[in-house]
Amino acid sequence: MIDMEYKRITLLCGHYGSGKTNVAINMAFDINKSYENVVIADLDIVNPYFRTKDSAKELEQNGIKLIASEYAGTNVDIPALPAEMYSLTDDKSARAVIDVGGDDRGALALGRLSPAIIEENDYECLLVINKFRPLTPDAESTLEVMREIENAGKIKFTGLVNNSNLGEETSASDVLGSVEYAKRVSEITGLPIKCTTVNKKLYNELCGKIENIFPLSLQKKIN
Repeated sequence: MIDMEYKRITLLCGHYGSGKTNVAINMAFDINKSYENVVIADLDIVNPYFRTKDSAKELEQNGIKLIASEYAGTNVDIPALPAEMYSLTDDKSARAVIDVGGDDRGALALGRLSPAIIEENDYECLLVINKFRPLTPDAESTLEVMREIENAGKIKFTGLVNNSNLGEETSASDVLGSVEYAKRVSEITGLPIKCTTVNKKLYNELCGKIENIFPLSLQKKIN
């Protein structure tokens, strides 16, 4: 299992359906093992299928603060962000994980925080990639998505998270088959692969076969 080194702020961005929300939640729990003041923020301005708020109970039980729109998890689709989001850059004592909205549209909200984040310079901005999504099946299309997000969010990526998966149907061979894709994305972007995520159920099968494995507990959707 990888021993991740975290900056004060960890940003997770990616194409819709890349699985960035699930990665963000798992990283928040991982950071919480070493730090007391941990915050996770959902900057999505639309209502995707999975939201950080679906894990609100588990986050609260572990003492992790959640910042999310009051409309998250509802049928109301209002592009509103809570004023609390500015505490992410103001409170330097907190370790923050930020789940940024999908693609360039969702990354626009990040543009409000990026100047302060860049000025502090204690952050990782990670692109979550998934070769099994229709619009990012290869490195070249993934690079296009990356550039769109960077332009909208006004911040450069510092690394990659290979989260190539097919949900509960993901097999060990699916993950192994994504390694060359991730390496190619790394090659053409110049960004290091920080980790390759796997369902915890596949960890023992893949341990030693892939570098920097990060085991995930899969988030459950609350209806």
